[in-house]
Amino acid sequence: MERPADFSVMETDGGRRAVLSGDWTATAAGDAVSRLVAAVRSEPLSGMDLTSIRRLDTAGAYGILRAVADHSVADHIEARPETHRLLELVAAAARNKPAKRQEPRGFYELAIRTGRGVFNLGAEIFETMVFVGHLLVVVGRTIANPGRIRWAACVSLAERAGLDAIPIVTLTSFFIGAVVGLLGANMLRQFGAEVFAVELIGIAVFREFNILITAILLAGRSASSFAAEIGSMKMNQEVDAMKVLGVDPFEALVFPRFAALLTIIPLLTFVATISGLIGGLLVTWTVLDLGPSFFLQRILDNVGPTHFWIGLSKAPIMAAVIAGIGCRQGMEVGGDVESLGRRVTAAVVHAIFAIILIDAVFALIYMQLDV
Repeated sequence: MERPADFSVMETDGGRRAVLSGDWTATAAGDAVSRLVAAVRSEPLSGMDLTSIRRLDTAGAYGILRAVADHSVADHIEARPETHRLLELVAAAARNKPAKRQEPRGFYELAIRTGRGVFNLGAEIFETMVFVGHLLVVVGRTIANPGRIRWAACVSLAERAGLDAIPIVTLTSFFIGAVVGLLGANMLRQFGAEVFAVELIGIAVFREFNILITAILLAGRSASSFAAEIGSMKMNQEVDAMKVLGVDPFEALVFPRFAALLTIIPLLTFVATISGLIGGLLVTWTVLDLGPSFFLQRILDNVGPTHFWIGLSKAPIMAAVIAGIGCRQGMEVGGDVESLGRRVTAAVVHAIFAIILIDAVFALIYMQLDV
């Protein structure tokens, strides 16, 4: 049972002496420390007796040392050996003030940030390779045993990540096709070749804008959603609970999102293609007075399906990159909300950057192949 900390001041032949008793701990000290400080300041003490203290912790020791810090009584303390050792330990810790670190400036700071950036880049590459390896193992395991596929999750995610995105993809592609048609008509009219605006619209929509607009919208819509969903589960330790129960988080969380996006993005690309062509058709019809039949006939004769298949060939790579980046960033979320926000932002930025880079690589490859 705790006894409240207390003290009494006794007059002795050597002067006033404080005798401490009770438990000088963080929970039992109460206002005894402040009263002891006031007593020492009112009239100096010649010594202090701590032999009657039952229990003493670092909080009580620090309070006693703070009371006698500016007085010579600190050298005339009578106590048990263990009490002396604790007082010496607390006094040494109180004397050692943390040194203020000088913040780097100028070129030194630039070198530190550059080195840290290179190190973080290497760590990101390594973690990405680990993620890809684990995902490939899960894909191979699922192909070998299709019964492990969580069909309900795949269908639900395909609806949320793909089918629900049809309105925004359709609307955006429509305006992109209309803008391309309007710019092409105005520029080609200067050379009397405005009829070639049809080919410009067809090639731009078939080859680039259908998959590019779809992938960018999914990067902002689905990659952030995947990162937020998995990240919140990571914060709530649901992913750790899956591991304890013997469930592979990659099989339960990553693979359904990967499969859903891989399945639905060709459909979205096709919808974006039709919408972009409709936007271009309306512009050429109203601005150039070229009817729909003429527009479609020139598309069939001069553009053909090759450009469409070139654009569609990018869809699986884009889907894998968007799903992979979103899920990986979600799996890297820590235990705080700030980490979740950083990873969701990183998922969108990395996905959009990867989409632009992949599209540029495909353009170079097809240019070298003369396709």
